[in-house]
Amino acid sequence: MARSRIPHFYRMSPAERVRAVHDLGLLSDGDFDRLSKGTATLDISAADKMIENVIGVLGMPIGLGLNFLINGREYVVPLAVEEPSIVAGLSAAAKMARASGGYTATSTPPILIGQIQVIDVPDMARAMAALRDRQQEILDLANSFHPRMVARGGGAVDIEVRSYPMASTDGEMLILHLLVDTRDAMGANLVNGMCEGVASLVETITEGQVFLRILSNLADRALARAEVTLPPSALAGKGYSGERVRDGIVIAADFACVDPYRATTHNKGIMNGIDAVALATGNDWRAIEAGAHAYAARQGRYTSLTQWWRDEAGNLRGRIELPMKVGIVGGPLESNPGVAMNLRILGVKSGQELAEVMAAVGLAQNFAALRALATDGIQVGHMTLHARSVVKAAGTPPELFDEVLERLLRDGDIKVWKAEQLLAEVKAQHLPGAGAIQPAKLDAELGVGYGKVILLGEHAVVYGRHAMAVPLPLTTRAVVDDAGKGVELLIPRWGVEYQLAKPPEQRRSFERAAGVILDRLGLTDRNLRIEVFPDVPRGMGLGGSAAIAVAIIRALDRHFALKLSDEQVNDLAYLSEEIAHGSPSGIDNTLATYGKPLVYRRGAPPLVEPLALRSPLHLVIGMTAAEGLTAKTVGHVREARERNPRLYEKIFDDIDALVLQSVAALRDDDIAALGELMNVCQGLLNALQVSTPELERLIGIAREAGALGAKLTGGGGGGAMVALCAGDTSRVQQAIERQGFRAIAVVAGGDS
Repeated sequence: MARSRIPHFYRMSPAERVRAVHDLGLLSDGDFDRLSKGTATLDISAADKMIENVIGVLGMPIGLGLNFLINGREYVVPLAVEEPSIVAGLSAAAKMARASGGYTATSTPPILIGQIQVIDVPDMARAMAALRDRQQEILDLANSFHPRMVARGGGAVDIEVRSYPMASTDGEMLILHLLVDTRDAMGANLVNGMCEGVASLVETITEGQVFLRILSNLADRALARAEVTLPPSALAGKGYSGERVRDGIVIAADFACVDPYRATTHNKGIMNGIDAVALATGNDWRAIEAGAHAYAARQGRYTSLTQWWRDEAGNLRGRIELPMKVGIVGGPLESNPGVAMNLRILGVKSGQELAEVMAAVGLAQNFAALRALATDGIQVGHMTLHARSVVKAAGTPPELFDEVLERLLRDGDIKVWKAEQLLAEVKAQHLPGAGAIQPAKLDAELGVGYGKVILLGEHAVVYGRHAMAVPLPLTTRAVVDDAGKGVELLIPRWGVEYQLAKPPEQRRSFERAAGVILDRLGLTDRNLRIEVFPDVPRGMGLGGSAAIAVAIIRALDRHFALKLSDEQVNDLAYLSEEIAHGSPSGIDNTLATYGKPLVYRRGAPPLVEPLALRSPLHLVIGMTAAEGLTAKTVGHVREARERNPRLYEKIFDDIDALVLQSVAALRDDDIAALGELMNVCQGLLNALQVSTPELERLIGIAREAGALGAKLTGGGGGGAMVALCAGDTSRVQQAIERQGFRAIAVVAGGDS
């Protein structure tokens, strides 16, 4: 398993991400417990011992940069940063680079410079010569103050001597550089102590007066370098060819090399990534910043810290070099539990290795920014991320966040005052109370697609058997506006923006599924912004992709007055589902379109029969940390059926019989019988090998808490399970949530 690859990580909730990182072995059990309880940060008593006049602790988001491959090793990189798009940009850049071998990084020994200033020197030439002659004596004295550092292979290793004219007088100053290998420590206090310790000896040798003795943050003897090679094929996207992207990045980099105004912003982007790692690992980001910018001006003119060029093979090549004196040991690092945890996640074994990782991060961040500038511009793709920050700044509580975010994006005025105004409106309209999710009030301008839960019949329905499903009071809504350039698809809750007006071969999977709708309706060449607001959880087998497809189709139908029938909407949604899942049964798009309980059987035409419910069903949906991959599980079942058709056809027949018995049970309002049939069906789905240990655990929790029946729902392989309750759902929901899983209670099949 790739250590730095966690598919769909950005789609998970924070709790699910913590569990996923723990499952990869990147978090200890103690780290997992502290993160789950929110106690992994610096506490006030520890903070009070670090600086003066403490009154509190400021929190910073910790994100994980994924996909990094550096010198052939996988890294998950902790990043402490408040600016949106940095973590996503880094992860995307690292994913692109890993396909062509990742980053190659090197570093020089971790040398820090201590400076000793000597004034009133009677004979400058003689003093400088004397210092060089007695170099070993100076080094031995300096090392006597830190014998343990010497034992670890570090310590003072060399001196340098230079002189400068005094600006305020006619005199001259002598400067002694003490070069110290600080190994895995940042080393500032160590070097300062050595400079203090040898000051008297320096005065004796030079016959002058030592004035300043302090380290330099221009650590140009501790350099870190990183390089990357990217073929044009890896750069293509957003409607641009790889060659166009490559040449645009080179042109943008050339600008930063010659112009200090551009270079300043260019280098600031590099430091966006490096500073985030420095903060997360407890290193002095201020010193790193100062050294980097000084190094950028070392030739007397401020310029870029990176170089980008086209090599003879036509590849894009990138390189970075900058001072990077960082550490992984020492009191300030070890006293902060969050820093210690982040270093464990990163897994570096030395300060030099950390420096190399940070150089690669800086190069990746620079690439992400240049690629954005060379294609659609830096702001494209950032609208929803910026809007999320604005909604947070307005003080929006978590339970109202998505609704305020959606209203703000529809309004288009992404300002804090506007978010505050919308928050007040939402609060005034918000009805507290019911634990179960209620059907959303639908705006007449919005296209709507319904989520669903399959009660019985998964997988067998693909092979012409019956399935029974009910819509959820969870909808996905979409709205279309004439705006922008090309067709832009925004899903604010996910922080996702797609460009759909591009050739089909350049579209990613989700873009292809949405793009085929535009292609069939002849709308690909329009300037449109499609915003999607999903209540249906993603990747949980609850019909989320079909609900999005139907919502988009209906929003386009409303906007352009296409007068599509329900049958036409359903056919278009099925076409989108074919691209998303390979060989869908058709039940998801049918539920998403019609929003009614039904019994479904695949065919030409399919059988769609209304399912009469005498009373609503009280359900709890429990969600695993892993998204279900319907196409994958359907493929596995198909392969197994091809190997042993008689066995699998018998299982499909048995599932079909359970569905028909369930229809009769619902007709008689026998909820207990329905629950038992669901339990039996789960056994057959397990025999199809589409269940998982996590799903089985959730099902067991639900049954032990009193559920009448519980089974996986949808394709399996992750995703969700559904539990049927006899009215009150709170006990089952709370039991699932106490074990760290997400759960929602719904009333299905009533007025939805």
